[in-house]
Amino acid sequence: MKKQTYGISVLLASGLLLAACSGEEENAAQNNEGTGSGEEENMDDMNEEENMNMEEEMNENDEEMNMEGSRSEFEENFAELPESFNEGAEEGLQTMNTKNVTRLEGDNPEHFSITASQTIWPATHEHNQPGAVILADPAEWEKALAALSLVHHPNDGPLLLLEEGLSEEILAEIERLSPKGNEEGVEILAALELSDEDREQLEEYEVDEITEDEPAAFAKEVEDRFAETIGERPENVLIGTMNEEHKIASITAGSWISHMNESILYVEDEVPEPTREALEEREGSANIYVMGGESAVSEEVVEELREYGDVERIGGDGPVDHSIDFAAYEDDHFGWGIDEPGHGLVFASPEEPELALAGAPLAHLGKHAPMIWVENDELEEAHVEYLARLKPSFEENPMEGPYNHGYILGGEEIISFQTQGVIDDKMEIQPLDGGGHDEH
Repeated sequence: MKKQTYGISVLLASGLLLAACSGEEENAAQNNEGTGSGEEENMDDMNEEENMNMEEEMNENDEEMNMEGSRSEFEENFAELPESFNEGAEEGLQTMNTKNVTRLEGDNPEHFSITASQTIWPATHEHNQPGAVILADPAEWEKALAALSLVHHPNDGPLLLLEEGLSEEILAEIERLSPKGNEEGVEILAALELSDEDREQLEEYEVDEITEDEPAAFAKEVEDRFAETIGERPENVLIGTMNEEHKIASITAGSWISHMNESILYVEDEVPEPTREALEEREGSANIYVMGGESAVSEEVVEELREYGDVERIGGDGPVDHSIDFAAYEDDHFGWGIDEPGHGLVFASPEEPELALAGAPLAHLGKHAPMIWVENDELEEAHVEYLARLKPSFEENPMEGPYNHGYILGGEEIISFQTQGVIDDKMEIQPLDGGGHDEH
């Protein structure tokens, strides 16, 4: 019986052991099955999220491509001149200003400079009074141009043009402006030698005269004085020709040197000694920007300039292309970089470049606008293509902006109302889809 009992006990123990093992395996299998199911669900969730992200990115890329395509078509549609004109549009005009273009006029360069001064410096209170007023002779365009670097802060003042000494109108404008004085207390900066009579009429003001006779030496003297005023000599510098035939290329720089602390220095068939001395002050680290093509500044002169730093030529075939290239140009150190909507532009005629000198401070305050030349009162293909790139557009409503604004320098005898009307239209904000303002 004992043997039989022992055998039964062994069988029972073996059965229990097998059952336990079987249960563990079953539990393990169930656990594994649960874990696998969870991992699969997690993988599905991750894949779904990735797919959604990819879909969102694809939609964003599609929208971006559609926007780029729409903008490209928009610009192409507006890069055209009108095929016909309304000959009666100028009849009975009571204003020469239009919604997107302000015209500044004057009977002569002196009167025009007063108009520009009153437009840019209302002088109604201390905050919009100038620090110092700059006087120059429009017949000495090289000196008047170089003096534009004095327009910037802390002088913050207009360029008034004296055709035959100090007139009553110029004196009245100086009195209206009531200059506050720059950091050195100077209220009048004369970029010319005043007569004894002129000095007497200005005796109640603190006056500083720059009397260098030769243009290259004058430009260096202006740079020296302004560097002393602001406490530094900028590494960036513009180079222009003194050659009368190519002065338009140099005058194009006027807006930039009014806008920034940088100056213009002069060259001709070679680099004059005063210009060399000014460049040497930069100790080989100058960033030099040459205004105009090889007809204005030769490649030989450019090679001479390379002794003093990096040189970049801003060329262009003729005044129009050059001014547009300059307005669009930008690098890491320098340039307007205006190639999208939301800016101001000044339009001037090479036939009256003196107006561009007095109007250059529109780049200093207000819209900070570079200048574009308009030759012979004609808008060219280059104009409309550039204006199409800058033309504002909107998707939902025109209040989105941005907006453009233009200034025309001079009367309709040099830039007509018809030309102004085309510029005004090219600056108008329009729906990106090419429709009109019907719903706005």
